[in-house]
Amino acid sequence: MLPFRLLLAAMLVVIVVYTAIVGLNHGWNLAPIFFGDIAAMTWPGQFNLDFMCFLILSATWVAWRNNFTPAGLGLAVLALFGGMLFLSIYLLYLTSQAGGNIDRVFKGDA
Repeated sequence: MLPFRLLLAAMLVVIVVYTAIVGLNHGWNLAPIFFGDIAAMTWPGQFNLDFMCFLILSATWVAWRNNFTPAGLGLAVLALFGGMLFLSIYLLYLTSQAGGNIDRVFKGDA
């Protein structure tokens, strides 16, 4: 589990630094660029659509793992809009609580 946790930590650091640099250089209003690329039917738009599908899948898993409780739905919203920033923190937390049991990480306690 340690290599997985190290990968998550590295991803978290990289995404925070990269996001900060991009945000400072280009502003924080991502939505028009993100959806504009999708509407333009270009390769960047295709990538954004594919990425959005992964975000939806991630959010659905988080909600399912938490039995679609109100807290689970709230976490799903964070997963949808937070992307890897949220998911890396969430999985680091879950792996610290799971005692090495990867089934517990991915399926929950149910």
